[in-house]
Amino acid sequence: MAEQPTFFLILSALLFGLGATGVAVRRNPLVMFMCIEMMLNAANLAMLTFARYPVVMPPGGLGGPSDGPVFVFVVMFVAAAEAVVGLAIIITIFRSRQNVDVDDLSAMRG
Repeated sequence: MAEQPTFFLILSALLFGLGATGVAVRRNPLVMFMCIEMMLNAANLAMLTFARYPVVMPPGGLGGPSDGPVFVFVVMFVAAAEAVVGLAIIITIFRSRQNVDVDDLSAMRG
């Protein structure tokens, strides 16, 4: 069952949908960041699936089986940078307002 690429692609789609639902429904910024991380991991799973089970490529064409892991490392780097910057913003807002509810943060006034 786990040897087929469709299993991994369906799992990736489910994880991405769950993350997108979490971002749309939840109002806590920390939970929203966790859902964004889940969406990025779902994209990583899809890229690694396509790297492991490549589609037929023309001879001399761009891409190859090593491109998937390279893109995964780029996405992991972006996710780490997003987490650091996002948590720094949340901590700064919490220190100034004592509240981190997204609905209260919609008005950007000092």
